[in-house]
Amino acid sequence: MDTKFHGVGVAIVTPFNADHSIDFDGFGRIVQHISDGGVRYIVLQGTTGESPTVTKQEKAQLLQYLKENNPKNLPIVFGVGGNVTADVVSGMKSIDFEGVDAILSVCPYYNKPGKRGVIEHFTRVADASPVPVILYNIPFRTGINMSAETICELAQHPNIIGVKEASCVIEQCMEIARDKPDDFLLISGDDVQGVPIISIGGVGVMSVIANAFPAKFTGLIDAALKGDFAFARTELGHFLRIDPLLYEEGNPVGVKSILEILGLISSEVRLPLMKASDDLVERQRAVLQRDGLLELVA
Repeated sequence: MDTKFHGVGVAIVTPFNADHSIDFDGFGRIVQHISDGGVRYIVLQGTTGESPTVTKQEKAQLLQYLKENNPKNLPIVFGVGGNVTADVVSGMKSIDFEGVDAILSVCPYYNKPGKRGVIEHFTRVADASPVPVILYNIPFRTGINMSAETICELAQHPNIIGVKEASCVIEQCMEIARDKPDDFLLISGDDVQGVPIISIGGVGVMSVIANAFPAKFTGLIDAALKGDFAFARTELGHFLRIDPLLYEEGNPVGVKSILEILGLISSEVRLPLMKASDDLVERQRAVLQRDGLLELVA
């Protein structure tokens, strides 16, 4: 089995300057930070990268920058998705896939297709993609949940290699683990659920918090993959209080606020998101201090 997507992949943020242009220097700092922290791969232009408000041209620029500034030559997963199947398929023709190891493609949102529509959508995407496809199931954003049955049916496609599972329904993850092909990757899309999902057959996490604390989070996920769940549970405890503060005012508002606290980038986001409130920032500081996380990057 190919293990390049085992362990922690970082759903990397897109830093912005005060005028909301992309801060490529800040992006480079985050790439270096997570690379030094031992993460296994980088997920570019997913939810945490604010993909809905990043233009096609900017996405191409970010991808090119990452290809040229990838100090440990980490595998790259590029977000390619949408709710118009024809646009997703035709849009891939303008992407330079050289150096891209896979795409992450979200379940079509808003139009809420049924099972047949979901399967046809992803079949066409996978047929058109020159690189492997990882499905992305995140029902609280898309409005529909891809069932375990649907995911495992799609897993039979030779170019669909895994799923980022963010339903946060452990029973569904167990069904996927039970019924999927042996080489199909079950990847947690939720930091806190990473350890339990690994315990039932998952291979890792596409992480938000690892933007800020890559070494500590990678350490606990690697421990879980080696079967040391006692250590993994203990280390995960350091993140349980900060995790909800990542999402209270929207993602990536919370993690960008933490990255600013750590001195890595500005916490600027693009509308309709807004920077973290002063109240949230102060509560984040208190939790980070209490749980010893600030010491990790001092």
